[in-house]
Amino acid sequence: MTGTRLKHYGWGREGEGMSAEERAFVLGRYHAKFGTRDFDTVTVPGLEELSLREPRVVPPATLTPFCTTERYDRAAHTYGKSYPDYVRAMLGDYDCAPDVVAYPRNELEISAVMDWAGSVGASLTPFGGGSSVCGGVEPQADGIKHKAAVTLDLRNLSGVVEVDPVSRAALIDAGTFGPSLENQLKPHGVTLRHFPQSFEYSTLGGWIATRSGGHFASLYTHIDDFVESLRVVTPAGVVETRRLPGSGAGPSPDRMFIGSEGILGVISRAWMRLQPRPQFRAGASVRFPTFFDAARAVRAVAQAGLHPSNCRILDPQEAFNTGAADGNSAIMVLAFESGDHPLDTWFKRALECCADHRGTPEPAEAGDAHLEGAAGIWRNAFIRMPYAREFLTPAAIINDTFETAITWDRFEGFHDRVKVETERAILQATGVKGEVTCRFTHVYPDGPAPYFSFHARGRHGALLAQWQAIKDAASDALIAAGGTITHHHAVGRDHRPWYDRQRPQLFAAALRAAKRELDPRGILNPGVLIDP
Repeated sequence: MTGTRLKHYGWGREGEGMSAEERAFVLGRYHAKFGTRDFDTVTVPGLEELSLREPRVVPPATLTPFCTTERYDRAAHTYGKSYPDYVRAMLGDYDCAPDVVAYPRNELEISAVMDWAGSVGASLTPFGGGSSVCGGVEPQADGIKHKAAVTLDLRNLSGVVEVDPVSRAALIDAGTFGPSLENQLKPHGVTLRHFPQSFEYSTLGGWIATRSGGHFASLYTHIDDFVESLRVVTPAGVVETRRLPGSGAGPSPDRMFIGSEGILGVISRAWMRLQPRPQFRAGASVRFPTFFDAARAVRAVAQAGLHPSNCRILDPQEAFNTGAADGNSAIMVLAFESGDHPLDTWFKRALECCADHRGTPEPAEAGDAHLEGAAGIWRNAFIRMPYAREFLTPAAIINDTFETAITWDRFEGFHDRVKVETERAILQATGVKGEVTCRFTHVYPDGPAPYFSFHARGRHGALLAQWQAIKDAASDALIAAGGTITHHHAVGRDHRPWYDRQRPQLFAAALRAAKRELDPRGILNPGVLIDP
């Protein structure tokens, strides 16, 4: 039976998970990959088996109506959804659990928690849905600078406050989860149309704070494109930006908070640009002899200015792993959608670009092709895959991803270098040959966003060290070859060493100055993006 609470370990709500058939398919791929029928599987401790330290601080009576120190709340706010998060949770390591979880209902209560946390020397970690895959929501308390840890869960700041149908925008509270947001917009005939993989279990504020990548493969690739204005609660006061369609008045104040990952303030609500709900669709699955053939077709489509909603490609092994193909072809998932006009002309031209690079579309009804064949199989696997980690990690299987972006002129050599370096690291770390696959998530006229997956057979007792060795090698390769450490998964703590190398040092100094002004006690999400 499915519950209403999010799991303290695993993806989704209590009672949700992969079916027996789905589990058998996923494990079958790994049995074949590693040539074994058995994995050394451990049992994950239940909630009541966890050992949590006594809270180091207790909220005052004025805060107790919306603060808690209950076991479930503290456990469920200890980790995000990264691979090392899963490993530590699987081992029952909850030493970093927050002492208190606050569920403020308005901005005044956010400010009150900030004031109290600062007065008792506690860190304060903003929390949306907890879907971070880069160590972005783990509470921090070193016992010296921060004597305790408080997590600020924004779920009670939820709802579409106002819809402006003339300007096609809406004022939305930051703690609104994806499905609720879209359900409230639907009667107005509009949509935000931002669908990250975590859509069901993440919030608007989290999307903005992490510069989330969404549904659109081109044109509207990040949440940035939809932000019209923001309201942010900081320890120094409230910042509200002016609602405008665009402005050339100096550096954008919105941009300072978009991607700030909770270190400067807590986003409480935002005006978001909307779109009409799609009425017209066209799409296809297209097969290519090689991944680079598919990539060249993607470049042609992107540079033709056709702006497909989906233009993802899967290398042959990635397509096989998800059941979308037999491993002999690369696959493009191509789709167009509009709330205004038919798309036959754009779709036809995109297929011509594919044909120029040896692409062959699968037969399907154009209007439903995005839900059929290889495209439909991949789409379902994409949505369901996060549930797999909760049973793969206890089986000592290391499966993780990393994503980046690079210009077209460097892509092919970049792809090969990153893949080779990651494969070498897997072999060195585990002693067993692993696998690295690639797909595109987003595309631009000047370059793609490659998304790599790696699979390795690890060993209990060494999983964290093995994962870290692979992660280090892959990240070193990304930076050395000129890519970004992340295209849409944010920085968190997992990516900090490489973000430090990527960003200009004077920019880091300017960001520290902004933090000192907005968060003078340094309580907000310490260790993310910068050090004080």
